[in-house]
Amino acid sequence: MLQLSEIWIYPVKSLGGIKLQEAQVTDRGLEHDRRWLLVDENGIFLTQREHPELALFQPEITGNFLNITHRVQLEKIQLPLHQSFLETETKIDVMVWEDSIQAYEVDSVISDWFSRILGFSVRLVYMPEESHRKVEAEYAVTEADINSFSDGYPFLLIGQSSLDDLNSRLKKSLPMNRFRPNFVFTGSDAYEEESWKEFTIGELTFFGVKPCGRCVITTIDQENGVTSGKEPLLTLSKYRNVGNKVLFGQNLIGSGIGIVTVGDAIAVLISI
Repeated sequence: MLQLSEIWIYPVKSLGGIKLQEAQVTDRGLEHDRRWLLVDENGIFLTQREHPELALFQPEITGNFLNITHRVQLEKIQLPLHQSFLETETKIDVMVWEDSIQAYEVDSVISDWFSRILGFSVRLVYMPEESHRKVEAEYAVTEADINSFSDGYPFLLIGQSSLDDLNSRLKKSLPMNRFRPNFVFTGSDAYEEESWKEFTIGELTFFGVKPCGRCVITTIDQENGVTSGKEPLLTLSKYRNVGNKVLFGQNLIGSGIGIVTVGDAIAVLISI
């Protein structure tokens, strides 16, 4: 039986993740997932690729607030989970890969807090509802498909069997958080998810649109923000290399709005 076993969101792109029992599916991903972003002085997005220490910032949702704690310095900030801005406030253009997106700076005091801890100037920005970042047309299911600040797609799915197979080839097993999925599931063969074209989680339909090409973030220990070497990319490259990309997991686009819950049944409708 295919079953949803874990749900994850990453409210601030490239910071720590939050494990949930249930989540709201929206038109651009899970609610609160990657709606906030750290950018440099030029509005360019920041990630663990260049700044692995971002992993040390751990978010937590408490009531109507998002709390972010630095796990080493133990300093904390708090911001509203549901952001609102005045019409008179100025949006800024920020860049995620080739996409220019209009966003609001959350608060200069919060930006200064991040800048002080990181040691260089950054701003924390938020993607408002009126900013629509289109999914790449080649992989979109409809012209209306949009995304948050995630790299390219609203959701990422990984089978537990896929990680188990990878760990059987490694000298030291790795946790699932190295791969930063939104959904983890059990009950399949390893890498089976990459063949799914249409499936349901509970009552909601999802489309598998593109296997996920992996980057150096998978080599960063999410607990201490330190690069652990070449694994798992080295091992994955020996048997999961397709078109010069190391694949692990399946990118998804959703259809419809509703709730997904750990334990939901998964039914594959179309596979290749």
